[in-house]
Amino acid sequence: MTNLSELLNKNVLEIEESGIRKIANLAIGMSDVVNLTFGQPDFPSPSYINTAGIKAIQENKTGYTLNSGLPELRKYASKYVQDLYGLTYNPDDEVLITTGASEALDLAFRTILSPGAEVILPAPVYTGYEPLIKLCDAVPVFVDTRETGFKLTAEAIAEKITDKTRCIIIPYPSNPTGTVLTKEEVLAIGEVLKDKNIFIVSDEIYSELVYDVPHYSIAAVPGLRDKTIVINGLSKSHSMTGWRIGFTFAPPYLTKLLLKLHAYNNVCATSISQYAGIEALKQGANHEEVLAMKNEYKKRREYVYNRLIEMGLEVEKPQGAFYIFPSIKKFGLTSDEFALKLLYEAKVGVIAGTAFSEYGEGYIRISYAQAMEELEEGLNRIGNFLSTLTMVNS
Repeated sequence: MTNLSELLNKNVLEIEESGIRKIANLAIGMSDVVNLTFGQPDFPSPSYINTAGIKAIQENKTGYTLNSGLPELRKYASKYVQDLYGLTYNPDDEVLITTGASEALDLAFRTILSPGAEVILPAPVYTGYEPLIKLCDAVPVFVDTRETGFKLTAEAIAEKITDKTRCIIIPYPSNPTGTVLTKEEVLAIGEVLKDKNIFIVSDEIYSELVYDVPHYSIAAVPGLRDKTIVINGLSKSHSMTGWRIGFTFAPPYLTKLLLKLHAYNNVCATSISQYAGIEALKQGANHEEVLAMKNEYKKRREYVYNRLIEMGLEVEKPQGAFYIFPSIKKFGLTSDEFALKLLYEAKVGVIAGTAFSEYGEGYIRISYAQAMEELEEGLNRIGNFLSTLTMVNS
């Protein structure tokens, strides 16, 4: 009899465990660890959002919604991106409510990719893109951004485009680097893409967490809206990771197909979470609880960046999200060796840069989504740990 494992989907078999989870799971299983691995806000969901969710349960709003999501939530989502980024989407046929931004990404790739299609994306980059691309039998084409401040540039994109290119991923603000593109940089990319038959997936889940440079969506570039799928959600901006509310914004011909997949895959996003999402968007990005979180992240960024500089580490100052990506090359350890050594010897959990593609070798990712007390203790331990290492060029 044939070994049944030989009959399984080869694409699924070949997907590796997330590099983020490898270290994070080890850290969770240890005592006295300062865990700086997860991109999980340490803030609770704002109280008015929780109240809306509780009210939905009490009023028995626990049934299916329309596949595309509650009309009121789509209306507020449309207004939200209009007010913040100048993007205009019809809530009736250009907005879809998904189970988090992760499902939105999966729907986008399965809609626009065919076997053999090439997808250009910057590296180092979020771990979730490559497996989804490969599940579509498509090919990720990485652009090394280490010499451009971790920014995907118009010139680099132009060099990678072939007749097989079907998609460009624009993932800014960036996980893991915290990089943000300026409006001028986005416009330059738009010049390269405006006459190309190439789809754009713009992952803007961290768009509200910017500190120095305002977010500018590539969907706002003239001529690009009709080939762009904008991905967003409430997990990071409103500390609603567990509520699982994501959005796609795309022209009707694409939204119709995204909705078809979504209806078979999930039927609809959780009704209770959708009602909570309405309240989140109704109150807007300037609610005091949301602003307080953003301001705290900015304070933490300054603290972590300055501490790492004081330690003598080379690091780009992040302008968005809540991650920082220092270089550890001078210690002569691989990223995995460094992260494991730091975990077992100093009891600090960070993510090896190689979790974010091979181009992350020589770096580690630190999340400053943790409380200041945790960051202070973690960085004290990191500083002590570095003092025990020998620099390869010393």
